[in-house]
Amino acid sequence: MKRLSHFNPARIGVYAFLISAALFFLLPLYVMLVTSVKPMEEIRLGNIFALPLQITLQPWSDAWSGACTGASCEGIRGGFWNSVAITVPSTILPILIGALNGYALSFWKPRGASTLFAILMVGAFIPLQVMIYPLVRVLAAFGLFGSLPGIVVVHMIFAMPVMTLLFRNYYAAIPHELFQAARIDGGGFFRIFIHVMLPMSLPIIVVAAIMQVTGVWNDYILGLVFAGRDNAPMTVQLNNVINTTTGTRLYNVNMAATILTSLVPLAIYFISGRWFVRGIAAGAVKG
Repeated sequence: MKRLSHFNPARIGVYAFLISAALFFLLPLYVMLVTSVKPMEEIRLGNIFALPLQITLQPWSDAWSGACTGASCEGIRGGFWNSVAITVPSTILPILIGALNGYALSFWKPRGASTLFAILMVGAFIPLQVMIYPLVRVLAAFGLFGSLPGIVVVHMIFAMPVMTLLFRNYYAAIPHELFQAARIDGGGFFRIFIHVMLPMSLPIIVVAAIMQVTGVWNDYILGLVFAGRDNAPMTVQLNNVINTTTGTRLYNVNMAATILTSLVPLAIYFISGRWFVRGIAAGAVKG
């Protein structure tokens, strides 16, 4: 039997396509990275693809703690900690409530469960721009507009349909006999959820956490509208850095600030990408 060559035309074509796609998507990151370590004298020469002749980390220092974001010149450091304060509760709470919703809809099926689930799914397809004004009025009525709890509540509202869908589909793939055995052993609603379902939910929790952290961290419009000036997230601070110009526009500082803003989602993808794929394969997208 003739053995197939490792470098037949089909395989070479596949590798050529994959390498081209990788270079295409990595090109913006390369440009941002090399620009962020160039002095302005080199940037003014105009060759954005050239490697830096003189590497400097001063733009990174300026982006972190010295760039002007409006009236103040304290960099995006404050926005980083604001984003952390927003992202942590906006990830943990929706995942916990979404897991409870999915668990209840999959195993307990309360009266009206199908209608409730349909309403949640409709909510997943409503553009957030449509809901901004009503949410502003509601949060203002409760005294939460422009506060940290207010922006957390908004992220919870927008995350709830997707979180519920993820966990409901994941739990629907678990054998119902397991739940019935726990019920025969005397397990109640929360006991079964905490001691049986949650330990089995690690793959889908990782998927939900990656999706929620990435969405909340990269959010701009909700943070701009609902967080208030004192709690503005990193993306809002980045916009202020780029659009605040006094004299020469500092492209190296802007690029460094952009990379700093995207470091957390990039790190999460690189560290937990393997578990993300496992979670998706374990049932996250099953209908």
